[in-house]
Amino acid sequence: MFDFGNIGQNIIYTIPLIMSLSIHEFAHAWSAYKLGDDTAAMQGRMTLNPMVHIDPIGSLLLPLLGVPFGWAKPVPVNPARFRRNVNMSTGMAITAAAGPISNVCLAVVAAVAWGLTMRFVPSMRGDMALNTLAMILIMQNIGLALFNLLPVPPLDGSRLLERALTYRNRELWETIERFSPILLIAAFVLARYVLAGPLSYLFRVLTDVTQAIAGV
Repeated sequence: MFDFGNIGQNIIYTIPLIMSLSIHEFAHAWSAYKLGDDTAAMQGRMTLNPMVHIDPIGSLLLPLLGVPFGWAKPVPVNPARFRRNVNMSTGMAITAAAGPISNVCLAVVAAVAWGLTMRFVPSMRGDMALNTLAMILIMQNIGLALFNLLPVPPLDGSRLLERALTYRNRELWETIERFSPILLIAAFVLARYVLAGPLSYLFRVLTDVTQAIAGV
């Protein structure tokens, strides 16, 4: 149930989430373009403008209601348009990996920027807004990267797994893909339990980096 007392908190959570999702989708579009597929670029998706990536439900409604996850509109990728020297399966894996990698990079940038700010502007060390924003950015982007790496269709991790499959396993994989809606719902439900450990560990690693840079 929606808690009206948390509206402000949910907005604070939603704004960096929209930015993180937009960077994630831009990374997909940019990597596909570099491989020769201009489909996303032609549709105006190769941009950091969040307005073209926002999904009304996944990017706005659910996060504003306090649901701890979200998604953006998927970027279209046409492997048939990759350059001739790019294997379609490899190209799809590269394009898929670009999204989680972008989130990892954003988490690292947030951790480093947080540390540098505290080091060179000591008065900001106790700034609640800065600390909250930095922690949200780090946590959200680690979470987005880990979740999208799950080998569940249509998440990015499924593209990476598909690239690793042998030809004899293709038929089994195609059968599994038919149940992707059910598997995706299961992933949403179980993610907090499956990813809690790795998420907590990576968050500690990055906050340790922040403290080392800040000289705390």
